[in-house]
Amino acid sequence: MNDMTNKGSGWSRRRVLTTAAGGLALAAASGFPMPAIAQTKKLTYWGGMILSDVANKMLVDTITAWGAANGIETEVVMINQNETTQRVSAAVSSNTMPDALDVGLDLLLLLSRQNQFVLIDELYKKVGEAQGGWFEGLDRAADTSALAGGRTGLPFGISGNLLLRRKDLLEPAGFAEPPATWEELVTQATAVDASPVSGLGLALSNVADGNVQMSVLQSYGGRIADDAGKKVTIKSEETRTYLTWLKDAWDKGVFPPGNTTWDGGGDNQAYLSGQAAFIANTGSVGIAASKDDPELFEASAFSPLPAGPKGQITPITPQARAITKGSVVQDEAKALLEHLSNPEFMNAYFNVAIYGPVLKNQEQLQAFDGTNSILTGLLGLAKAGTAPAYPDIYNAAYADVSSNFIVPKMAQRVVIDSWDFDKAMDEAQSSAQAIYDKY
Repeated sequence: MNDMTNKGSGWSRRRVLTTAAGGLALAAASGFPMPAIAQTKKLTYWGGMILSDVANKMLVDTITAWGAANGIETEVVMINQNETTQRVSAAVSSNTMPDALDVGLDLLLLLSRQNQFVLIDELYKKVGEAQGGWFEGLDRAADTSALAGGRTGLPFGISGNLLLRRKDLLEPAGFAEPPATWEELVTQATAVDASPVSGLGLALSNVADGNVQMSVLQSYGGRIADDAGKKVTIKSEETRTYLTWLKDAWDKGVFPPGNTTWDGGGDNQAYLSGQAAFIANTGSVGIAASKDDPELFEASAFSPLPAGPKGQITPITPQARAITKGSVVQDEAKALLEHLSNPEFMNAYFNVAIYGPVLKNQEQLQAFDGTNSILTGLLGLAKAGTAPAYPDIYNAAYADVSSNFIVPKMAQRVVIDSWDFDKAMDEAQSSAQAIYDKY
């Protein structure tokens, strides 16, 4: 492995950008031959635009430099990730797909099922073996073999919910380490729950952040459905144990007022305004704090979600690169994807894109040396991360249950409507089974 992956290697964002502009050193690192022919081939790449202009430019510059160094004309189009599905759908219909593109997990699975992508098992194995292997949760999450007969995506980063906590409040109370379990989380939250700060800023509303409760339920041994992904199994003694944890925490008064009706930004605002000691959210809240409230950012720490009695469930969402079947430059596209996985580029990219690592040797990159607390949390997420829905089956029915917020609604029945656990579970069971029956 390249020695620049070692900590203290001095590989900086500026150095990568400078090299990309020159084009030669980074291109050589890919193992793809240096140019000996005129530029006669063209490779079109659709990159996923993120909230970092530096990261977006870095991707464009690096692909452009690689093409120049290898005699391949490149066209890089950066697409807002909120518009990727729409753009791809139109391109599939009009047969105008790019040669390669960035995709999130849902789109990777959908297009793999539709036979739109090239199988890249050999490339996946080669990149993994060169860099210490893939993290286990990521390896499972990005596996498209059951849909496409092989792997279609080369992962380059992960995201997911992290537990954000206020070190400045918790450490004086004797809690220097993140809570290892949900029970410990309530203990720590209770210790620092004092107006105007609520201890436990978890959303229990009908928003995506409310679905963190699905992970809590699963960590207590509860399940949404059986191993076949068809029969709903929400009503169980394990779910009862989860609801007991939730009701006990609620009765301690550690949740903020209104958390059962928050919109999608409710927990963000609670944390950023200094009114919550803990929340579960993506690194975007930390990025906002680093820009708008550096003092709060310095007082914050990030870690994977805690464990329950049955294990730690902390879902990850992979980002991957894929090659389309209609491409006439598939070999060149594979070489580009391998090049974009090289440690030099990825170290600089991680620093500005704020994704977690996917390869075990990436832990040794400077980006994850502990300087950036968000990246430290994402490294922990990569190590402990579980595939989406695990131990349940991530299928359309599960996604539909998530989008209908069945588990947060069950939580609301218990803490707001004072329903007994059996009645709340019966309603959730019935509602979820009606959804599963559609599929």
